[in-house]
Amino acid sequence: MEEAVRDGVAQQRERLMESLRIYGGHYSELSRRFAAWLGLHSTDATAVLEIAAAEERGTPLSPARLSERISLSTGATTALLNRLEAAGHITRAREHSDRRIVTLHSGEHIQERADEFFGPLAHRLDAAMSPYPPQFLEQVEAFMADLNATMDGHLTERNAVAPRSLRTP
Repeated sequence: MEEAVRDGVAQQRERLMESLRIYGGHYSELSRRFAAWLGLHSTDATAVLEIAAAEERGTPLSPARLSERISLSTGATTALLNRLEAAGHITRAREHSDRRIVTLHSGEHIQERADEFFGPLAHRLDAAMSPYPPQFLEQVEAFMADLNATMDGHLTERNAVAPRSLRTP
């Protein structure tokens, strides 16, 4: 009986991980379609979304933090930011008392386009979550935080042992 319970739990965890993989695939496909819709390379669109999301959270990104978030080298991130700034998709600002600190901001049209593209999905996702009680959503949020921390730790460890040519910045 105990073995059957362990098997059931293992199968449940596998189903959950498969659901998360499917969700990740959908997220990647949505990001690819958003990039195509904007006429940008997928990495450029990912960077723009990261910059806009950080602004919405009230924590604008620095170029170094963006580099970490999208796993690009410092040089590649600089080239990406130069392209995005030249196209008017982002701006760089020196808003801190330490003028060496640069923060990134999305162009107004980017937020409008992101809202246009993702708005209908946001409403559908909100409707999908609305039947669940706040306590359950808090548990899911904690669960996802634990999974993300585990993945971050694993990636950090793998980066430390990867050959130099395969390391992220």
